[in-house]
Amino acid sequence: MNRTLFYLLGFGVLAVFDTATQVFFKLASLHAGTFAPDLAWAQQVARTPWLYGAVAGYIGSFVAWMTVLKHAPVGPAFAGSHVSVIFVLVISVLFFGDHLSAMQIAGALAIMAGVGCLSLSKAGHD
Repeated sequence: MNRTLFYLLGFGVLAVFDTATQVFFKLASLHAGTFAPDLAWAQQVARTPWLYGAVAGYIGSFVAWMTVLKHAPVGPAFAGSHVSVIFVLVISVLFFGDHLSAMQIAGALAIMAGVGCLSLSKAGHD
């Protein structure tokens, strides 16, 4: 497999796991209801399958991250790992009714620009 395809697949898998983890945490929090520092609330959280989805997402993210990091330069890999923030923003708007501020949109554009710049600068050195 060529390096570009490996990076695209690796970062894609990482983004899917990272995004799924955040969505599962959101669903678990909605299912658990209002926080209460007591055993009943903790048991309610422990019973939601969304929590286990989030744990599985963290495990998947860890495996994907370690695999990508083994082969990718640290700078672009670190920047690329933050692309999932953009996916979480989009999903939060589409499925959870959140509204984005101009600052959040600017931040997402800055993330995309940074990843693009790091990718282009690395490509110029290969």
